[in-house]
Amino acid sequence: MATDPQISINASGATHIGLVRSTNQDSYLIDEEMRLFIVADGMGGHAGGEIASNLCVNSISQYLRQQSNLFSSTNERQHPDARISNAMANAINHASTKIYERALEEPSLRGMGTTATAVVVVDKFAYVAHVGDSRCYLLRRGFIYQVTNDHSLVSEQVRAGILTKEEADLHHLRNVITRSVGYQEEEDADTTSLALEDGDILLLCSDGLHGKVNDKELSGILTNHQTAAPPVLIERANERGGEDNITAVTLQISFKPTSSSPST
Repeated sequence: MATDPQISINASGATHIGLVRSTNQDSYLIDEEMRLFIVADGMGGHAGGEIASNLCVNSISQYLRQQSNLFSSTNERQHPDARISNAMANAINHASTKIYERALEEPSLRGMGTTATAVVVVDKFAYVAHVGDSRCYLLRRGFIYQVTNDHSLVSEQVRAGILTKEEADLHHLRNVITRSVGYQEEEDADTTSLALEDGDILLLCSDGLHGKVNDKELSGILTNHQTAAPPVLIERANERGGEDNITAVTLQISFKPTSSSPST
């Protein structure tokens, strides 16, 4: 697969069971060849969450590899490219079907599902597809931005003006999500794209991290530690109780200087 030689991505990731759970139902993927990065946070009893998140990551990767020509770098491509966003959404639906079918085959897994936050970098653009309450953040020039919107009950009430963000952070239903991959055969995935800049850092994480570490702290840790940030972020979440599994993947974007002919 061809990649843009003018951009480099330094990626790292880590996951941790936390301090309370008996299993880790989070999964993540760093595929440097595809420039594909995924975080999935599973849910469901009898190992259902672990199976769902693992199936999700693998299914998205396999589907997009079959579309690899679409992600090849070319000077003729115009960004944003709707075909890439559509492929990302279709990949999540492909994963949803796989998880749903697996649950039908094994009654003990009925109702399992997972969040999914996936990023693919093509040329100097990042394409994001998202379901659930895992998140993608962008750190740019010292400012942090939440790229994705949570598909959760309280987040939707915040966006509707029913709850304040402060009320949502303390709400007893803050972990109830309204969309998941695999609970049904197809799910409505949000997609977005953004033009990257030299020095950008993208963070993908499960709610075990962002539910414990606020945006200001995330920004500070990413700024100070960059691609060494994932274990530091996990340690901070565990210091706050670590009630959930915790996963973090970081992508540091660097633009390579274009070569110029020597002067004569």
